[in-house]
Amino acid sequence: MKEFIFGTFAYEYQLIKQDRKTLSLTVTPDLRIILKCPVQTTGERIEIFLQKKWFWLEKQLSFFKKYQRKIYEKEYISGEGYLYLGRQYKLIVRRGKEDSVSLTRGQLVVYTTKEVANGRHNKKLIDIWFVDKTNTIFQNRFTEMLTRFEYKNTPLLSIREMKKRWGSFLNKDKIFLNPKLIHTSKDCIDYVIVHELCHLKYKNHDTKFWQLLDEKYPKWEKVKEKLETIGAGLC
Repeated sequence: MKEFIFGTFAYEYQLIKQDRKTLSLTVTPDLRIILKCPVQTTGERIEIFLQKKWFWLEKQLSFFKKYQRKIYEKEYISGEGYLYLGRQYKLIVRRGKEDSVSLTRGQLVVYTTKEVANGRHNKKLIDIWFVDKTNTIFQNRFTEMLTRFEYKNTPLLSIREMKKRWGSFLNKDKIFLNPKLIHTSKDCIDYVIVHELCHLKYKNHDTKFWQLLDEKYPKWEKVKEKLETIGAGLC
């Protein structure tokens, strides 16, 4: 653990040095601050980076302090917010002759054959809807991103819950995506897919891997930073 002091503000943060090219800052829902940086990063560079991020840091901490309960405890009733492809939608639950879920004008609308306050049934309908969208969109994006490569054998795409990863690969046979990616924007999904496809050629994060990633997904650093920011409350 390290400490960062800026004016009247003081923060404790976890510093993780790893084989990477950029610095990233994440605030988790339980108010932990995590800074990841390249192995050779100097203390001065870290300090400058944190000074530039202090306002964002305060906003993230305030957000999670204020909405901590809402993040963890969904009741699946009208008025709650749900992220889908990087956009926030307001949940509206109505009685209907058939069970259905749809997006309409910034709203996630659930028609239920049961009472509108039946959170368990509403959750079931929403979960089914998200699974269907996840399968379709992930496969479409995977097919599209695969065209950037010239692999003779097409790896299989699989969806798997992961606590600390957005994606992973199994040899050259299969790529896994975290279903929670459906809550992020499409460019974030594309970045994770391309990242894992690069691993099919270079297993480790060595120089050749980063060169291939630069070639297949230019300016990936900005998308990665956005993913880590958006994803702070998802994993």
